[in-house]
Amino acid sequence: MNPESFTLPRATVTDYRLLKEAMLTSLPSPEMEDAVFYVENIINYNFKNKRLLEEALTHSSYTDSTSYQRLEFIGDAALGLALSNYVFLAYPQLDPGQLSLLRAANISTEKLARVAVKHGFYKFVRHSAAALDDKVREFAEAVSQEDNTAVYGGSIKAPKVLADIVESIAAAIYVDIDFDLQKLWMIFRGLLEPIVTLEELQQQPQPVTLLFKLCQKNGKQVDIKHWRKNRKNIASVYVDGSFVASASSEQKEIAKLNAAREALEKLAQSMPVNCDVCEIFDDIDEKFEIEAAKQKLHELCGKKKWPKPSYKIEKDEGPSHDKKFMSAVQIATTDGVLFITGDEKSRVKDAENSAASMMLRALRESTYLC
Repeated sequence: MNPESFTLPRATVTDYRLLKEAMLTSLPSPEMEDAVFYVENIINYNFKNKRLLEEALTHSSYTDSTSYQRLEFIGDAALGLALSNYVFLAYPQLDPGQLSLLRAANISTEKLARVAVKHGFYKFVRHSAAALDDKVREFAEAVSQEDNTAVYGGSIKAPKVLADIVESIAAAIYVDIDFDLQKLWMIFRGLLEPIVTLEELQQQPQPVTLLFKLCQKNGKQVDIKHWRKNRKNIASVYVDGSFVASASSEQKEIAKLNAAREALEKLAQSMPVNCDVCEIFDDIDEKFEIEAAKQKLHELCGKKKWPKPSYKIEKDEGPSHDKKFMSAVQIATTDGVLFITGDEKSRVKDAENSAASMMLRALRESTYLC
């Protein structure tokens, strides 16, 4: 047969054209090719339909293309269900309230915004709102100065746009894998690491708990009311019948946490009791769990506006199979520098925690917290 005279059957030609058109529509636009490529490498997933990821990286202020708003809608629900499945299986003994707190801590605006900062997603987003850049930069700089993840919020309020981006990317993956929730979790879990654990929730003061303790110490009554408006859950805090603060979220628990945090900030100006510091010392006694000491000391320094504690190994002796360490911790307070040494331990981590525990006990008995 003469190759020049060979022609495909009409149906095959039509199929080829449809396939070619489908391939073209699944590719990103030229201006977003690099962004899509880099984000695919970050999340370690290669999209079949790359236009989904392009949409997930398009803010609503960019009016020349479809924004991520629809993807954000389904991403919020998909991540919530994926986290629900995970905590349900990982913590079979917990009641629904505790499970809800764990889920909320891992998909809150605060948590997801930190995920966005950690992986640098924002720099690949196209938008036409210059004001966003300043908010994101301020938050990213604050996060970079912390040495641990703040479960309930750091010094700078997390910009919602960062959390939206993470939810939209999750949704793009979810749609691209034909709505397979288990596969979504396998792909996306690594981006959420470190997952907030029950132990971390127990170690860090919870805003709602702090709010009730603060008001109780001042003889005031707290009431948190909930209602829904369209897709949003709204929580409002009332103290002695007077409105103090309100917050909204698609997740009821997150709305409650944010409302409590806003209320604490406002009430701190009129209620002098340092409930945050009291909370840190509530369970420091003869049975104090040494594993929590370093975290509590760091938290205390933050509340008192002191520099972070510094640790130094004072003793490192013994053969490799039987090492002994002794650590010292130093704190620069407004009245001077405090220094204390812990007990001898077989691991550096335990030695530092021992020193932190000694410091906490010393501070509890001193006048530095008055």
